[in-house]
Amino acid sequence: MVKKIISPTHIVLIILILSVFYSCKIGKKYSRPELFMPEKIMEGQTDSSTIAEQDWKSIYTDTLLQSLIDKALSNNKDMLTAASRIKELAYRKRISTGELFPTINALIHPEREHTNYGGDKPVNDDTFEGKLSLSWEVDLWGNLRWARTESIAEYLESIEAKRALQMSMIAQVAQYYYELVALDNELNIVRQTLETWKEGLELAKIRFEGGLTSETSFRQAQVELARTATLVPELENKISQKENELSLLIGAYDTVIVRSKMNPDIYLPEQLPVGLSSTLLERRPDLREAEQKLIAAHAQVGIAFTNMFPKLSLTALYGVESTYLTDFLRSPYGFISGTILSPIFGAGKNIAKHKAQKEVFKQSCYQYEKSVLTAFQEAKDAIVNFNKVKEARTLKKILYEASKGYVELAHLQYINGVINYLDVLDAQRGFFDAQIGLSNAIRDEQIAVVYLYKALGGGWDDSSPAEKN
Repeated sequence: MVKKIISPTHIVLIILILSVFYSCKIGKKYSRPELFMPEKIMEGQTDSSTIAEQDWKSIYTDTLLQSLIDKALSNNKDMLTAASRIKELAYRKRISTGELFPTINALIHPEREHTNYGGDKPVNDDTFEGKLSLSWEVDLWGNLRWARTESIAEYLESIEAKRALQMSMIAQVAQYYYELVALDNELNIVRQTLETWKEGLELAKIRFEGGLTSETSFRQAQVELARTATLVPELENKISQKENELSLLIGAYDTVIVRSKMNPDIYLPEQLPVGLSSTLLERRPDLREAEQKLIAAHAQVGIAFTNMFPKLSLTALYGVESTYLTDFLRSPYGFISGTILSPIFGAGKNIAKHKAQKEVFKQSCYQYEKSVLTAFQEAKDAIVNFNKVKEARTLKKILYEASKGYVELAHLQYINGVINYLDVLDAQRGFFDAQIGLSNAIRDEQIAVVYLYKALGGGWDDSSPAEKN
């Protein structure tokens, strides 16, 4: 039997002809949903710049905090997982791209069959074969290209997810750090107050034993000292837990969190630039992540739509075969075949799958719109919070100064016998509360900047350690 030989030239010609059909990609092109966002985040806002455009190190200038953030970006397990996820999807994107092109395989197969009928007629039957095979699913309608679009969207989604995680990670480290510094300051205030109570108790004891005051004042001083002392172990426990939380963020089992002392003279500008509403979509990686999810869902609609059309699979084989190695290259053979796979009858399954995928895309649209609404609300809340905590800090500073002056005056009047010791205790309680209130106000002001910076999409950049992993 003579085998008809298909030359490689013929195969290339056939592939070029089929490539004409390859240019067809059916399905609706993706377009971002209309969001109808307001022009400004807040009324009265005129600036188009935003603090989110500043590097996070220019926002968090404490070098000890910067060191903790760098450690978190390099060692945090969620960050490392996100980096690995990007690499995984990069490989999967490469796979989907490779599906568009033919697959070529080669096979060299020598074989010897040994027979010996009757025990005295050994025979060796040798066969030498070499094959070069080509298989290709021709993307007639764009099914494979829709799949590639989906894989690209998933890859870009993973990048934005890592950036969003970095944005949240920086904010969380900064928040925990400021809370830890505030707890240190509060513990220091409590210990200083304890020393004041001890001195006052000693003075009350002397005056009580000398008959200058009643026993009530002395006992009240004991109560205040005991009550304040109970705050020490509570604060020490909170400090330990906050240190553990920071250790987890930086990927360490147990570490000493070196931090600065609270600066009561911290200054923040009256207004911080927040930009226009469109900057949320441009800067916030979580919104860009949500849109890539939407693009992937749209690509799934295209895949479901093109699955309703025939698929063409092309197979080509060229090789040589001989029973003698010397004639190996003189016995070429080859063939090419095509298979059309078409849904003939599926009881409407493919149509239903397409419609179901359209509903999935519609759900993704709603979720994307919700993400934008949520981000817009977070930005507005962060702006209002920033303005209000600044106002609260100013008022608590006034209260602190007034309480400090009052307690100093009360001590002086008590020593001169103008007022009784209960009035001094009342003044000291007020000053203690004012000190804690101012400390918390400073903490809240720092954290308000954290929230605002994050809400506007600040805290990530391509040059950071997190982007290089």
